[in-house]
Amino acid sequence: MATKSGDLDVRRLVEELNYKQKVERSLDLLRDAWARYGDGLVVANSLGKDSLVVWDLAKRVSAKIRGFVVTTRYKPAGTVAFMNDLVARYPETRVFRNDVELPDELYRTDPDRCCNLLKVEPVRRAIEEMNVTCWVTGLRCTEGRTRTEYLEVEERDVGLVKLNPILLWYEREVWQYLALRGVSVNPLYSAGYRSLGCAPCTNISQGADERSGRWIGTSKCGGECGIHTRPLKDATPGEAVELLRSDR
Repeated sequence: MATKSGDLDVRRLVEELNYKQKVERSLDLLRDAWARYGDGLVVANSLGKDSLVVWDLAKRVSAKIRGFVVTTRYKPAGTVAFMNDLVARYPETRVFRNDVELPDELYRTDPDRCCNLLKVEPVRRAIEEMNVTCWVTGLRCTEGRTRTEYLEVEERDVGLVKLNPILLWYEREVWQYLALRGVSVNPLYSAGYRSLGCAPCTNISQGADERSGRWIGTSKCGGECGIHTRPLKDATPGEAVELLRSDR
């Protein structure tokens, strides 16, 4: 599947395309990918607003499209309840988590390692166990400073295509879609959150950057958990355990 847009095109298209055009473009991307990859196409659902748009778009393409959710021991109760409801409605969604023992407050002392163990490792497992050849994300280039260099179609891991069908959307267009389609959202948004993650590492953002409330007070403030920046197919077996052991 060829790259849909280059870096310059992304910036131009964000501004030039209207809401309706962006929706149709996203649907076209998903239709093309479904036709090419079939059951190998799987949606990564973070339970946030962007993933919910992508999940709804995917279901408009085919009810057969599967999904997976990565959860952690630190997810807020509201997110867990929302996840359980979603999985009950869509049993084709699998839940992955890593229950490895962790040092106390690893999320504070080494948030990168904590995210790698609790988020990246389960994504790697999901991709392997579900035989994923194309994983679909809700990543947007307008979401924050760390997400400006992505493309709609990428192959960051050999043999694993990454599809970002709403890459060009603004935050307001995400909420517009959810409202028009009547899609239920995570209850944490009603409290004022704009970006959702684990409870100890997520605050209500105060700046223009949607992700500015993530990992406040750490070296990765407003950054990434690693799912979009680390290899997902090349990890050796037991890597997560060895990463943890090396810190003890």
